[in-house]
Amino acid sequence: MKFRRRTGSAARDEAFINLASLIDVVFVLLLFFVVTTTFNKPSQMKLELPEADSAQPAEPNATKSLEISITADGKFALNDKALVQSDLTSLMTALQRESAGDNTLPLIISADGRAPHQTVITAMDAAGKLGFSRLRFTTIEARAEKP
Repeated sequence: MKFRRRTGSAARDEAFINLASLIDVVFVLLLFFVVTTTFNKPSQMKLELPEADSAQPAEPNATKSLEISITADGKFALNDKALVQSDLTSLMTALQRESAGDNTLPLIISADGRAPHQTVITAMDAAGKLGFSRLRFTTIEARAEKP
């Protein structure tokens, strides 16, 4: 039996792959990976908390210094003058006004032991945004335990 070969366009049917479903699957996978990915921003500053067991008293210096005091309920005071609002912008404004733009002055942060950590971080953030680099934290000397 002899089969005839077809000639022309009907002889060669081109293979066609429908990519619509493949694109749908790729977008679903992409959406899954975007939603489940966590973005970690590494910390800019590594801190080792100081211990007050062998603390040295600060040497007195003749230059002007700024002191931020933080009470147990999170209220700020700058050089013993209480701030009306205890937020970042008012603290930055007070620091800028008190330092007259000189960010080379030493800045002392005195926080009550029961003060929320967020208020201390807010004070550090205000100092960092204004360019203060000479920060000092005050502590009290550890008391000896009574037997």
